[in-house]
Amino acid sequence: MSRTSRLFEMLSVLRAKRTPVTAQDLADELGVSQRSVYRDIETLRLLGAPLDGQAGVGFLLKEGFFLPHFAFSADELDAIRLGLEWVQQRADPALVQSGESAMAKILSARSDKAASSATAVPLMIPATASERTDPAHVAAMRDAIRRQMKMSIDYRDAEGSVTQRTIWPIALVYFDDVRILASWCEHRASFRHFRVDRVSAASVLNERYPERRPVLIKRWREQDRDWRSMLTVSDKQPR
Repeated sequence: MSRTSRLFEMLSVLRAKRTPVTAQDLADELGVSQRSVYRDIETLRLLGAPLDGQAGVGFLLKEGFFLPHFAFSADELDAIRLGLEWVQQRADPALVQSGESAMAKILSARSDKAASSATAVPLMIPATASERTDPAHVAAMRDAIRRQMKMSIDYRDAEGSVTQRTIWPIALVYFDDVRILASWCEHRASFRHFRVDRVSAASVLNERYPERRPVLIKRWREQDRDWRSMLTVSDKQPR
């Protein structure tokens, strides 16, 4: 059983208990050591699970962590799991952790234990040949997009030259093995597409960009109707 699957299973066990469960009982039920149980308990707490208790006493999952029961069909739940597994294999660390937390909450909302078991998933996503995952600074990009803040980035083009840009990030486009940050570039006074794996440094500036993001998105879509072209435009654009 993978650690992610074990976290889901631990939530299911704790949810079903009305009294504190000892680490030894959890270890026996999950087939792991007490040390693994303590480590998983700490992970669940970091993900937001309201766990009461401590080593030697037992652990109890308080109310308020779970969503209302959902009437997910088997195919709907498989679709959610499949998408979140893609995130776990390819996204940046912050998004991976959020995906694990979201999946735990969704699975815990199921009343039937069979449907809640992560080991029952009949669909899997194998790692890509490159096994590329997103760099940590993608989290800052998402934050800047949400808050409509300017960013400063150091960008390396296809020839290896590095330039510093001040940009207005408006969207992250997730291709299977490449992420593209669509932005308005102040240096070029036009929309530019930056491969996130070529951004060596990124910081969110303490300044909102002057135009509303929905307006910029509309203009960007009118200019770049074929999103696939972004894979080559970002390499060929002048520095």
